[in-house]
Amino acid sequence: MTPTLAQLRYLVAVADCRSITSAAASVFVAQSALSRAVQAMERDLGVELLARRGRGVDLTPEGARVVRLARTVLDAVEAIDDIGAAHGRNARATLAVVATPTLALDLAVDLVPDFTMRHPGVEVRLNQCGSREAVVLELTEGRSELALVDLPIDKELSTHHIQEREVVLISPLGSALPDPVPFRALDGLPMVLPTPGTGRRTEMEAMFSCLGVRPVPTLEVDERLAWVTGVTDGRGSLIWYRDVVLRAFGHRAEIRSFTPPLLRPVGIAHARRPLSRAARAFIAHARHNAPVREPAR
Repeated sequence: MTPTLAQLRYLVAVADCRSITSAAASVFVAQSALSRAVQAMERDLGVELLARRGRGVDLTPEGARVVRLARTVLDAVEAIDDIGAAHGRNARATLAVVATPTLALDLAVDLVPDFTMRHPGVEVRLNQCGSREAVVLELTEGRSELALVDLPIDKELSTHHIQEREVVLISPLGSALPDPVPFRALDGLPMVLPTPGTGRRTEMEAMFSCLGVRPVPTLEVDERLAWVTGVTDGRGSLIWYRDVVLRAFGHRAEIRSFTPPLLRPVGIAHARRPLSRAARAFIAHARHNAPVREPAR
């Protein structure tokens, strides 16, 4: 028998979440129903698609091939729906997406224009929030349907990984630091840091604690422009994304990779409720078309 669209969606969700439980939550069905659907597809195809491992699952080689084909089929179905929305019903959908200013720049430059070109029946409204906490509130209170976020985030949200981004050290010109820089060099290093008590600062302090280093805060602020001027004025070093740094600093600062390289996953998050067709299409587009961010060599 030919797999149904529902079965294909369930299998793709398992591939993305690597967990039956998480996959069921992301597509809003009972875990038992999702398991039965995937097992039925395995029986019909006569192959094993999943390899169970403890609490998680991996794709078998056959499963990986089916998932690649399933994504193509589901993307085609979304595209056909868009044609109907744009021409048949003359209705233009609106999708609200929220991000912090740093990630909103990526949305404006990369994802949104390409998505709207491929999905002319969808208008994307981009909202910005100054903190991850505010982004979570935007989703839970329903003001935005999707968010572009650093992962991990609030466990009550559903998430979809889309890319890895390199985190680098940005220092004033003339800094006497090795390149690449070991994490131990952060100990005692003057640094520009987010405001104490914010989510970003808490995450950084947890990282410093894990590494056994204690940087010296010389400027504590959440305004991105102040981060830039803090570094260029010689106040201290900053930890930020490489691609954002290149746009913000140009040749006015020294940029060093960490050794080993420090990568941060970025993904799309949403509240655990059924998504609109436009939101599902945006997630599929981001997963397949997000630019690859690799460490500098």
